[in-house]
Amino acid sequence: MPKSLHKFEFLQQYSVINHPKMIFLTIQLMVKNDNKRYLVDGKRLCLKDLYTVAPIVEGKNRNVLRCIRTQLVPGIPVMVVFIRHRSKKNEWLAILTTDLTLLPQEVISHYRMRWDIEVFFKCAKSLLRLQKEFQGRLYDSLVSHTTIVFSRYILLAWQHRQSTDQRTLGGLFYHLCDEVSSLDWTVALQQLVELINEIATKVGKKITKLIQSQLQQWIAGLPSYIKAYLPVLSCES
Repeated sequence: MPKSLHKFEFLQQYSVINHPKMIFLTIQLMVKNDNKRYLVDGKRLCLKDLYTVAPIVEGKNRNVLRCIRTQLVPGIPVMVVFIRHRSKKNEWLAILTTDLTLLPQEVISHYRMRWDIEVFFKCAKSLLRLQKEFQGRLYDSLVSHTTIVFSRYILLAWQHRQSTDQRTLGGLFYHLCDEVSSLDWTVALQQLVELINEIATKVGKKITKLIQSQLQQWIAGLPSYIKAYLPVLSCES
């Protein structure tokens, strides 16, 4: 990893641990067994000791070993998820997050997204020659150079997706439908009728009568089990 990313990672962890007031966004990072201490039942534990007291996570995902909600010494509530090391089976890795609403599997899934960011910076600096192809001190020239490099990456990523990814926009739409499953079709239908009635009250009398007439004809042609969910006001003249 480049030194700049190491520096950023250090500053990020330093801000979380030593400046609680700076936490206004969710922080998620991998922590090491260093001088950080975690509060458990009034005791200050290191990361290794925290692993021993953390409850074992039971489930089908064998990569998740343990998980515990605790506090950093400054009093910051965090959750630490211990996962199995891929190459060293007898060792583990620890992921820390300030979002206590997440499940252990969700913490791992969110952290994996960071890898794409690491690949992006590595590709931009090593292959697309960010900071190497052009030398300048003017702000506008630096922005222009960075924009050109990022545009190259977007084109290459799009070309790679076209040649390797079999997913379609239809599949993406089907996947996003799961996110709106909480909106029941009856609620959506009621909102639609109420919206039409609201629009009808804001226009002229002739148009209002026309809208209400068309709406009533449409409702009259619906099955009775659907009519039962519609507002009574929508059926009145």
